[in-house]
Amino acid sequence: MGGPDRYFSAPDDRSGHPHPHHGRHHRPHRGGRHGGRLFDYGDLRLLLLAMVAERPRHGYELIKAIEERFGGSYTPSPGVIYPTLAWLDDMGYAAIEPVDAGRKRYRITAEGEAFLVANRAAADELLSRAGSAGGDGGDMVPAPMVRAMQNLKLAMRLRLKRGPIDQAAAESIAAALDAAAQTMERS
Repeated sequence: MGGPDRYFSAPDDRSGHPHPHHGRHHRPHRGGRHGGRLFDYGDLRLLLLAMVAERPRHGYELIKAIEERFGGSYTPSPGVIYPTLAWLDDMGYAAIEPVDAGRKRYRITAEGEAFLVANRAAADELLSRAGSAGGDGGDMVPAPMVRAMQNLKLAMRLRLKRGPIDQAAAESIAAALDAAAQTMERS
C-alpha cells in the first residue's frame, strides 16, 4: 500500500477523487516571475501542514500568511487552499476545530506531526523558500503596487461589462491612465 508520503505526491487522493489542481499548473500570479510551477502537488500540502503546525489557523489566515511570506507576489486562491485543507483533514494530518460563525480552524494532529517530522527537510525548505521570496527585492513587485494593479484590472473589467464607452468617458479614462504612466516613469 505504501506510506502516507505516497499520497502526498500522488495526483489523486486515496478516495479516487481528482486532485484539486486537476492537471492545472499552480503558477505564481499577482506580480510574481517564477519559472514553472511554484509548488509541486505535495508541496502546497506540506507547506500548509507546516504552517498549521506553527499554530492553528483558518483557511483565510493561511491565504494571507502565504501572500505575506511571498511579499505579495503570490496569493493562493480559496479554490486551491480549501480542497487542500480538506485533503489534510481526510488524511488525518489536520483536524478541524469549529469556531465562531461556523468558521473552521485547522490544527495539526499526531499523525500530521509524525508526517512533518519524517519530511522535516522538505518542509523547512518550503518555509524557507516562502519566507525569503519577498525579502530580497529582485524582480518582486511591492505588495501595494500589486494591489493597485489588481484594482485597476478589476475596475476596467467591470466598466467594460457595463456596456459601450462614449468618447468623453474614453478620453477621461485614457487621461487617468496616461497620468498614472507618467507618475511611474518619474518615480
